[in-house]
Amino acid sequence: MKILVCISNVPDTTTRIKFVEGNATIDTAGIQWVINPWDELSLTRALELRDDPTTGIKSVTAVHVGTAASEPTIRKALAIGADDAIRVNAEPQDAYFVAAQIAEAAGKDRFDIIMCGIESSDFNGSAVGGMIAEFLGIPSVSSVSGLKIANGLPVLTREIDGGKEIVNVTAPFVAIVQKGIAKEPRIAAMRGIMLARTKPVKVLEPVSAEKLTEIAGFEKPLPRAACRYVDADNPALLIDLLINEAKVI
Repeated sequence: MKILVCISNVPDTTTRIKFVEGNATIDTAGIQWVINPWDELSLTRALELRDDPTTGIKSVTAVHVGTAASEPTIRKALAIGADDAIRVNAEPQDAYFVAAQIAEAAGKDRFDIIMCGIESSDFNGSAVGGMIAEFLGIPSVSSVSGLKIANGLPVLTREIDGGKEIVNVTAPFVAIVQKGIAKEPRIAAMRGIMLARTKPVKVLEPVSAEKLTEIAGFEKPLPRAACRYVDADNPALLIDLLINEAKVI
């Protein structure tokens, strides 16, 4: 079996985002780009499965839609342990466009499991995984917090209200993963970093796919109001503020 892991290139969570062109676009100058955290956990779990000889997973491929500027992020995925990578040479437009490109790339080879993070940490759309499955005409399973191979068949754990759900699914399928899929992201070792330089990255030209959404503009959240301190001996004032000012009770 083969696993395809979808990789997004996102700003590091400590990056201070600035907007330009009348808040119509993000200023990319000086941004530290990293693998989307959910995708990094997906990759970690995929590599754990591949490294277990009982699972039957033979290879892990990373796929990304982006320009040559995203090559360092792809190489990081290879350094962590991916066997090879695919880059669709296009500026990502929106979720529909990205899903169409990944589905086209995935359709050129047989991947038994396609793994996507539940969302990217920059736009938080939570749509690409399901769209990939629709393009390919295969099942998708959302909210996946666990993935194992038992007797040659994938077994997934889903988080649901009040507990967990165990799902058996026949490959090929898309797993949309969330917290719990792996404990910690795998860290690239020096040997992995050296090997990543020689691992193959297949570059594909994009297929025609329309963009269905357009960003009208960005706005930063309002600054937090100053903290108000209420004397511990005056609970009536605290309750009044919570009811009439904060309106949380």
